[in-house]
Amino acid sequence: MTTPTHSSRQPAAPLRVAAIGYAFMGKAHSNAWRNVASFFDVPAVEQAVLVGRDPVQVAEAAAKYGWAESATDWRDVIDREDIDIIDICAPGWMHAEIAIAALEAGKHVLVEKPLANTLAEAEAMTAAAAKARKRGVQSMIGFNYRRVPALTLAKELIAEGRLGTVRHVRAAYLQDWLSDARSPMTWRLRKETAGSGALGDIASHAIDQVLFLLGEDVTEVTGRLHTFVDHRPGADGPEQVTVDDAAWATLTLTSGAIASVEVSRVATGQKNSLKLEIYGDKGTILFDLEALNELGFLDATVPVREQGFRRILVNEPEHPYLEAWWPQGHIIGWEHTFTHQIRDFLRAISEGSEPSPSFEEGLNVQHILAAIEESAAAKSSLIQLSNTNESAHATEGA
Repeated sequence: MTTPTHSSRQPAAPLRVAAIGYAFMGKAHSNAWRNVASFFDVPAVEQAVLVGRDPVQVAEAAAKYGWAESATDWRDVIDREDIDIIDICAPGWMHAEIAIAALEAGKHVLVEKPLANTLAEAEAMTAAAAKARKRGVQSMIGFNYRRVPALTLAKELIAEGRLGTVRHVRAAYLQDWLSDARSPMTWRLRKETAGSGALGDIASHAIDQVLFLLGEDVTEVTGRLHTFVDHRPGADGPEQVTVDDAAWATLTLTSGAIASVEVSRVATGQKNSLKLEIYGDKGTILFDLEALNELGFLDATVPVREQGFRRILVNEPEHPYLEAWWPQGHIIGWEHTFTHQIRDFLRAISEGSEPSPSFEEGLNVQHILAAIEESAAAKSSLIQLSNTNESAHATEGA
């Protein structure tokens, strides 16, 4: 009888994660950390610590979301030697301080978009990420809509030349959660905590999609911002709103293509509608986040009598990310984008490769947001942009 042999190779220790923030984004990220290894081949992870300011509430959230323990001081958690990854789900005004401290402590960092509240903070974060990367410490910004399978498929079709030369893009991200003027004041409506309103909150997503899908840079910007409800009910009476309710921008891309971007948090009846239209000389792609399993595609190279938009139901195993989920025909949802995001982040850490979108890419979006604000303040003057990607990488090599 032959005695079975066992490999002497020991499995790698799980990567231990600490998430900072337990509200909306903290809940979405927790769900992804809890489920990613159940569906994808990724390094093992442990949900070690959930961090928040209120000790009772964060403890309750930690137990509910699957975290081993809770804490109230993120600095103490970053200093712990048993923590490998810091996932920042806190408001934007905290991003820079936490991310830089975590990177300097040798922790891999995932941070929610936008990268920061100000351009200066974003530049400091990018410099810290570049320095940490030389030591094998990875960082990524959470533009989760890049991980919608239909949009990843759209990028592939564009890269394959199925649209030919892209001429113009329309991107509209519309919500209505602030349509009622009686909606109360929150940190998202104060410039000192939110940085900006609809611009940083949802225009950042729309702009990142334009860059992601086309693989180009923005060279010129015009923009406008508007606040329709300038006061909201506060704890001690009406409070002034110091950020925008809506934003509009026209972007010129390196190829000469033009992108129009419109975002609003007061678009009555629109719940979470990110619509994208990409028009080329050989075809067109349509997408709506409220039907995220579908992609509209028109092939203009076939005879005119055969042309027309066709609906691609993006849920086949051959489609991006979907080999891990359900049998074909069974749709997935918004929460899956975060699972895909963490899958890609963990694989990059395991392979020692740079994840995307990097902090440099987040900084590029931040430059565009700042240019929109500058143009709006100057009453629609044209703002020319240099290649911010090149300047970001120059920072990395410094």
